[in-house]
Amino acid sequence: MSSHRKIYTKRGDSGQTDLFGAGRISKSSPRMEAIGAVDELNAFLGAADAELDARNSDLLDILAVSQARLFELGADLAAPKNDSPMMDEDAASALERGIDLLEKELPPLKQFILPRGNRAAAAFHTARAVCRRAERRVAALVEKEPVNPTALIFLNRLSDLLFVAARAVVLRDGKDETVWTPKENQ
Repeated sequence: MSSHRKIYTKRGDSGQTDLFGAGRISKSSPRMEAIGAVDELNAFLGAADAELDARNSDLLDILAVSQARLFELGADLAAPKNDSPMMDEDAASALERGIDLLEKELPPLKQFILPRGNRAAAAFHTARAVCRRAERRVAALVEKEPVNPTALIFLNRLSDLLFVAARAVVLRDGKDETVWTPKENQ
């Protein structure tokens, strides 16, 4: 006999899932939408990580920490009755420090840029868009139920960080950013 546990439990087959210490809820609930969006974001950070090489070790480090923080956020969202949230205020402060460091190597942004440049930049821009969706899902949850207040701040800073990271990898690759030209100026 094997002591290996199977990955499937069949408990979610009816469209319900368990929360830590808070019973069962619908998989379509605002809370599960937020948890799912954060999980999706974490996967997209992994995809951005896969596009980087050793030249971007600072970004690899930032992504690793951000992915761990997203697990903390997911745990906080999955345990709504927990009085000791895992994510703390330092999570957003760390992102701000990363943004400040990256911005030192970037030219000032004077126009909108298109989300492109190279594969790594595309991965960062995609992750940024997914981060904004996660932020919207968490904001919708905040309107209905209590949530760790750090959650929205962290997601807002993370989307900013992903934007500057996208810019940085394009410039580090020796390419120019593509400026958006409004139709009337073409």
